[in-house]
Amino acid sequence: MHGHLRDPAVQALLGRYACPVPFHEVRTRFLGSIATPVLGASRMKIVGDLWGGELPEIASLEAANELVGVLVIGLWNRLTRHQERSAPFRLVRLKVAATVDGRAALALTRRQEIDGFIEGLFGGKEAVDLPERAHYGVGVLGEMRALMAGIVHMAPDTTKTPTEKDIEVTLRQIGELTKIAEHEIHEVVLSCARARRQMLAALPARKPILH
Repeated sequence: MHGHLRDPAVQALLGRYACPVPFHEVRTRFLGSIATPVLGASRMKIVGDLWGGELPEIASLEAANELVGVLVIGLWNRLTRHQERSAPFRLVRLKVAATVDGRAALALTRRQEIDGFIEGLFGGKEAVDLPERAHYGVGVLGEMRALMAGIVHMAPDTTKTPTEKDIEVTLRQIGELTKIAEHEIHEVVLSCARARRQMLAALPARKPILH
């Protein structure tokens, strides 16, 4: 069963507990947290941070198990496969109308997805040591975030209403940028996974005492 078919269960759960972070941003935040070189944050803390630091009030143990099951065992574990080159990462696909509002909604979604990924990757820190390819990818994503934020806040030019054709051109551009963002996010994840494997491969060893 493909991961995206299970996503409605995640969305329903986030809705039920009034999660302030939208689903598309939760996905990328988890992916950033999977890739991060910052050690020590538990998955439960990362889930709690979606609600501003602690889990929402949960009525029963059964409900708590469901939350953990859907978010951690489900969504988180599905996202870990993107640490393989053969499993490219995709941002959420949206169908939007060729209107000013549609364009803004799509650009906002992309901006939030990039924000979520960076947030997860930096694990609450201002600076993180990243491998070179990941460092480059974060730079590209930063530029892309600025472009998306610019589209969201595109001031309506009162002298000239954008035509549907103008908006379609921008939507196509966002589509092209989406592919680049997906590629860079995946490259960052692969780069961090590779660095982690090398780091683990180079753990200091102590010579065993031979009795």
